[in-house]
Amino acid sequence: MLNIVLVEPEIPNNTGNIGRLCVGTESRLHLIHPFGFKITDANLKRSGLDYWVHLDWHQYQNVAEWMTEIKDKSRVFLMSSHATKSIYETNFKDGDWLVFGKESVGLSQEFLAQFDNHITIPMSNLIRSYNIANSVAFVVGEAKRQIRVKD
Repeated sequence: MLNIVLVEPEIPNNTGNIGRLCVGTESRLHLIHPFGFKITDANLKRSGLDYWVHLDWHQYQNVAEWMTEIKDKSRVFLMSSHATKSIYETNFKDGDWLVFGKESVGLSQEFLAQFDNHITIPMSNLIRSYNIANSVAFVVGEAKRQIRVKD
């Protein structure tokens, strides 16, 4: 099972879509406060449809609380448009932590400094980034592909 981490998510529709993706890919969703919405938000539920009840998810009041869950920091992968290593150059394993920052600014420099594995999704120079729900789908798809090939 992959662990998908959203640090301070801001947009309920994105989180709902990612939750739905997690149900479909049998991944676990981890949400780190503060959120830009309430978990009861209608947009979150609309995007997650009726799948939210099947979602394996956890929420944390802050990064420090979430970090107590990490057994092996080498298996934590931070997504950054500034990273030089591609998701296609990364060897994913079952149980990995895939971490995504808030929609408006990504992960802070302070957060990035706590881990060594910074990776990016290759993209055209014509855009700054992908939508977070699309980014999660890209990375989860590649990680699942690799894990299935190894089995």
